[in-house]
Amino acid sequence: MADCRITRITKKNRQSTHDHITHAGNPPTWYWKREDIIASINNKTNTFYVLENGNRSDVGVVNPTDGRSPFLRTYADNVWNDNLLALPEHTP
Repeated sequence: MADCRITRITKKNRQSTHDHITHAGNPPTWYWKREDIIASINNKTNTFYVLENGNRSDVGVVNPTDGRSPFLRTYADNVWNDNLLALPEHTP
């Protein structure tokens, strides 16, 4: 199992602060679709994290009960937060 740092994201709408992430990774080493990262977390084949000001936030999967698709979110100090959305955009 690899512990993978995410440094860049891609969203459908770059201007949105709440839009779903479509891809994430650490280019040029790796850059995956959201669904592949979710599958890897759910299958426990890899862990993912972001660093902000030297502080680690683990990436987890949120499974909404209202019919929306699962999505990625960071988790630190027992709180879900949006550190992923603060990462720089990557244009593949």
